[in-house]
Formats: sequence, structure tokens, C-alpha cells
Amino acid sequence: MEKFKTPSEAEPKLHFLDYWRIIRIRKTVILSVFLLVVLTTTAVTYMLPKYYMSVARIAVEKEAPDVDPLGAGRVVAQYDPYFIQTEFEKIQSREYLYRVIEDKELKLNERWKKYNDGVTLKTSETFLMLKRQLEVRQFRNTSLIEIRVLSRDKEEASDIANKIAEVYLAKRLQQRRSSSDRGIGKLKEQKKIQDETVMAAQEKVDRLRELHQVPDLYSEGPGGFTIDSEIIRNKESRRTAAMEEYVSLNTALTMLKELDREALRDALPVQFSDSQLLDLMQRKAAAEQELAATLKEKTDNHPDVQKLKTLAAQITSQIEGRLNGIMVGFQSKVMAAKAKWDKLEEDLKTAQENDIQKFRQYRPYFQAKLDLETQRKLREVLSLKIAQEEIDAEIGRSSIVEITDRAEPGVRPVRPNVPLNIALGIIVGLVVGVGLAFFIEYLDTSVKTIDDVERTMQAPVLGVIPQNVGSLLDEGPESPHAEAYRVLRTNILFSRKDEKLNTITVVSGGAGEGKSTTLFNLAAVFAQNGQRVLIVDSDLRRPSIHKFLRVSNSIGLTNYLLKQNTLEEVIQTTLMPTLDFMPSGKLPSSSLGILNSVQMKDMIKDLKRRYDFVFFDSPPIMGVSDASILASEVDLSLQVIQYRKYPQAMTIRAKQMVEKVGGTLIGVVLNNINMSQDENYYYYSGYYYDYYSKREEETPSRKNGEQKADAGKRTQVDLKKKY
Repeated sequence: MEKFKTPSEAEPKLHFLDYWRIIRIRKTVILSVFLLVVLTTTAVTYMLPKYYMSVARIAVEKEAPDVDPLGAGRVVAQYDPYFIQTEFEKIQSREYLYRVIEDKELKLNERWKKYNDGVTLKTSETFLMLKRQLEVRQFRNTSLIEIRVLSRDKEEASDIANKIAEVYLAKRLQQRRSSSDRGIGKLKEQKKIQDETVMAAQEKVDRLRELHQVPDLYSEGPGGFTIDSEIIRNKESRRTAAMEEYVSLNTALTMLKELDREALRDALPVQFSDSQLLDLMQRKAAAEQELAATLKEKTDNHPDVQKLKTLAAQITSQIEGRLNGIMVGFQSKVMAAKAKWDKLEEDLKTAQENDIQKFRQYRPYFQAKLDLETQRKLREVLSLKIAQEEIDAEIGRSSIVEITDRAEPGVRPVRPNVPLNIALGIIVGLVVGVGLAFFIEYLDTSVKTIDDVERTMQAPVLGVIPQNVGSLLDEGPESPHAEAYRVLRTNILFSRKDEKLNTITVVSGGAGEGKSTTLFNLAAVFAQNGQRVLIVDSDLRRPSIHKFLRVSNSIGLTNYLLKQNTLEEVIQTTLMPTLDFMPSGKLPSSSLGILNSVQMKDMIKDLKRRYDFVFFDSPPIMGVSDASILASEVDLSLQVIQYRKYPQAMTIRAKQMVEKVGGTLIGVVLNNINMSQDENYYYYSGYYYDYYSKREEETPSRKNGEQKADAGKRTQVDLKKKY
């Protein structure tokens, strides 16, 4: 017969249902661990001492005065990302907490001696205890700092939290005051030095003034300024004015000289506004008019005409003389302006030379005076800064730390957090339980699925048997369990390559895998189908088949093999006409190798001719050699593997032992499957159970005759009869 070979398959991937299957199978472990963790957590939670929390909240800002300092604009603190974190560390530092511990009201060293067997604690020890009970953190996106203190005494927790806030506030203000005092002291020291510098500079100025005979007039002005400089500026201004006057007069004179007598007579009155010239001009005009009127009435030789002509000539002569006089006077005025300009030019030059000479002489004095002014200004700046800092210190900076919420005694304990601890216990219990279940599953190398069998053993699974299966003779042919054996019978029949192969043994790797129950029920199913079947209890060491049939085991196989009884004498009939049984009989201690005898082989050949199928029960193949002998003598071997009982290595070894002795292993039966927990096997027999249970509920009053008629309609396998 050809051996069954399964095609190579890809490595299976775990599905969610695989995880769910493990959880359902290991639910006892998960539930036990879960309850243990939850109950332990709950018990420990209620046994732990209760702690109360008090919270003091303070607003912390960078240093800034309550009002604007003198002579300064509004002070805006710059953003510092590390400021709040730095304050956290300051609050928890020894410098701050030691002040709290040594406070005369709290007296924590004395108060906490109850935690040290009544011995007063050292400040360093109390500091470590206080720091464990203290939590400082920022309040949600603000500059507020929460000081949280835990204690078994609610009043103590609030007192400590408030004291920490007060110490922090006092320390900040003290540090600010100390810093201001130090700064003011340094400024005063610097001002004293500056006063001495100013006095030394003043003495130098006085000495140079006496040395160079500097007039008082020069000592009143700023450094480098002399009275001669002002004189020079005045002379320069006068010289410029004289020059402009001369240029203007000379230009006008030049223009008048270029005019003819007639134009000059017209221009001079306008230029100089001379009243005498204007009067003469008017008289000449009147004379000329009168002469013209007389000539109309009289001749040229008339005395009146001659008189008027003489008068006009005299007036013209007077005008000419006046014009000449004006021009001469104007020319003299131009010359005087030129002389004045020259004189001022000479005086300016002399003054400049004197100023340069005096400046060179007074230069050391002026330089010393400038230095004195600089030192005086620096002293004034220091004086102003000292006054500003003193006023700023008096103004106060109480706004840099503000206790917004004082701590109050807690209403209920915050530790232990019962709901949180129990919730964590539930979560941890589930996680640990599930993790332990998967760990146990990982360590469990027994057979779990059909895929495990076919992949590791390279053998087909012919049947899956559920849990709690008893004798089918007791349960009846319509038992839900019977269908699993019918499926097994059908797979065995189709796995045979020759109808003559009708002797079958059922082997297993270890004890307790359900080998005998499987063999008995499989034989019963064959018998219920009409074949003549014989069950041979060849497990000579621990026979059990006779217990299913409730018959005696005193005479059987061993008696026949030892030639004490005939075959007909050792075969017993059962309540089922087509099913016979051969007990094992009593095995003498001197006949342990009886199954490997010629008599045994002859008996098998004889039984093959008499029955359609012969089933041989056997002991575990890993324990004794009887199972291997039977596997080599019968036609077919069927290996029973109990679900989750023995390691896979043991089942593989059992299969190898069958093959080594020349046995033919047609397949594997998985036994003792919990169908309600493992969905991997439900489709093998679950549908049948559901279908038949529903049918029994719908027709509970069916008669036995109808059931037999239905059984007679089942598909029959055409096998020849031996009798």
C-alpha cells in the first residue's frame, strides 16, 4: 500500500481566531491569575495607610517693581523658558526646605520622630522624608506653581504646604533686598571715589589758572572758550558789514559816472533824495514854462524875454554846481567806506593773532577744565543712580511672588487611589493572565490542530473524536458521537487500496489517549453497518475491552495461543449479532512474547477469512513491544493521538516505530477534542450534533421500528460475507 503524503504547505499564519482559541482553552488560567491579581491589589490597597494631599498655589514672576522706578520707563520682564523649572528646583532645595523643617511652629524633626522609633530626626533625614512627600509642578500653561504635600495628617499637610509657600515668598523678597543693598553699597563706594577724583581735578584747574593768570572771565565759560573769540566774531561781523557797504557804494558811483549830464540830473534826485536839487529842478521847469508863454506874445529882444532867459541860465548853472557837489560828496563817502573796511580788516587780523597766542597759553587750563566737567557729570550720574536704586528698594517688589491659594486640609485621602488601583489591578490581571496563557501555550508542544498533525507527521487525519465519548452500544446508533466514528469508518474504507486489507490495530504513543475506546466504538460502527466484525483484546498487560461489554476476561486470546482452547471457545458473541469479541485472557508471566508467535500469525490469517473486519487492541507503543509486533502482523494501523496530552515528538516517535517494523499507518485519529472551546474542530462534527439534536427535539416520539428502517437506508459498502 502506498503511504500517504501531504503536499508541502506554506508556513501557516496566525489568525485572530487562533488567539481567541488559546484564550478560551486557557480561560481557567486567565481567570485564576486575574482574580488573584485583582483580589491581591484590592486587599493591599485597603491595607495601605491613607495619605491626604494639600495644595498651595503661588504666582511667580520675574523681578519687577510694583511701580515704575524713578527716571525709567515701564519695565517688561523678558521671557525665560527655564525660569519656572529653576524655581521648581529652588523650592525643593535644602536652602528652602531646611527653613521649613527648622520652623519653630512645625518642628518637623520632633513631629516625625514617630517614624524613627521615637528618636528625634536629623534635619538631613527629615529633608529626605519631606522631599518624598513633596511635589512641585506647573499649573496648566500658566506661571502658577502648585506645591503639593502628602501626609497621613491632613492638618499637617496643609501647614507644611503653606509654610513652604511662605518661606519661598520671604526668601525671594529677602534675596531682592539683599541684592539691592549690595548694589547701593557698591554705587556709594564708587561715588566716594568719584568725589575724590573731582576734587583732584578741581585742584588742578585752580593751579593752572594761577599759573597762567587766567582772567575770571575765561574761567566762567566752558573749557576752551576765551573772550577774544567773541571779540573776533564781532570784528568779523563788522568787517563783513563794512565790506558790503563799500562794495555797494562803489558800484553805485561807477554806474553814476557812466551816465550823461541829462541822465545824471534825472538819476541823482532819485538816488540821494536831495531837496535842494529838487527845488532847483522845479524852479528851472517853472522858468522854462514862463519863457515859453512870454515868447508867444513877445519877441526874443523883448526885455521880459531876455530876463527870463537870464533866470533860466542862472538856475541851470546852479543845478550843474549842485550835481558836481553831490558827485564829489558821494565819491568821498565811497572813499570813507573803503578806509573803514581796511581799518576793520587790520583790527580783525590783530585780534586773531592775539586769540591764537592766548589759546596756546591757556590750553592746559582748558583741558583740565574739560576733564573736571567730565568727572562732575559722572558723579552726577552716580548720584542719580543711587537715588533711583534707593527709591526702587523702598517701592517694593511684592508682586514677584503671590500666594494665590493657601493650602487647606484635604477632605478625603488621595493615596491609595482605590478606583485607580483596582482598575490597574484589573488591567494587569488580564495582561498577566493572557500573557501567562500564551506562555503556557508556547511551552505546550502537544498536538493542538489538524494542521499540526499533518505538517509534523506527514499523515492524514481520518477522524476527530469529541470529549466524553462512551460506548456506542450503550448510547445507541443515533448518538451524536456516532457520527464522528462513521466519518472515521468512511475515511478508513476510502484509504484502503485493497479490500483484502481488513485487519486493523489501533496504537498510541502513551497511555490514556483513548485508544481502546476508539477501537471499540469504531468496531461497533462497522458492525452497525452490517459487516461482521471481531474485536480482539490483544492488550495483554492492561486489557479493558471486556469492561465495555461487561463480560468475563478469564478465557481469551492467551488461552488460544497457548493451545488451551479452540478459536470458537474463546470468541464471545455480543448483543449485536454482527459484533463478536475475543477477550485477552490471563497472561502467564512466562509467555510475554506470545504475540510474536507462529500461532498468532496463523490466527490472524484465519480471522481474516472469517470476518469482514478484525480489530486488535494494543498497549501503548512507546511502553512495550507488543504494539510494534501487532503493527507488523496486521494489515493496517491507526494511530490515536489525544488532544493536548503528549508532546509532538512522542507522537512522531510512535509513528516511526510503526513504520520501522513494516506496519502500514493509514492515518491519525485526534481524540478527546473539546468542540465547545476549539472552533478549529467544530466543522468536523458540530453541524451533525446540531442537526441531530434538533431532529430529536422535533420527533421525540419516533418508534424503534422507524429508526431501524432509517438505519437500513444508509449507504452500505459491498463487502463479502465470511459465514
